[in-house]
Amino acid sequence: MHLHFTQLTGLERRLLDNFYREHGSRMRAASDGALWVARHNGLIAGLSLSPVAGGYWLTGLFVAPEQRNRGVAAGLLDAALAQTDGPTWLFCHPDLTPFYQRLGFEHAAHLPEALAARLARYQRSKRLEALVRVQSSLASSPGNSTSV
Repeated sequence: MHLHFTQLTGLERRLLDNFYREHGSRMRAASDGALWVARHNGLIAGLSLSPVAGGYWLTGLFVAPEQRNRGVAAGLLDAALAQTDGPTWLFCHPDLTPFYQRLGFEHAAHLPEALAARLARYQRSKRLEALVRVQSSLASSPGNSTSV
């Protein structure tokens, strides 16, 4: 399967929200983030990366159910994070921790203040874990031994 990973332009932003709705997901594209999608005969996955102090916050990683277990999430995440420098944090349900660990994330010992406050609010009503993936630099090549 040949996939195309691209960042959406401002005019295309609503495509990601439509994709989420089509699959019954309550996710929404971050209004302040870079939106990335995977395409294969249409959208098959998406995510949002929002800038936070010293790095990025990943939200809305979603792969169409019929496309799962094919490496789509890993490819999309690698394409998006190749354009960033610094750590990327996310919050996930504990059941998803092994999935994100396979993608190079680990438990976050520290969070930027804004994310720590947000996580504390979210944890009042749901179980979430904070994870982080450290990106070595924009200049790192995919084969570099320091790449994740």
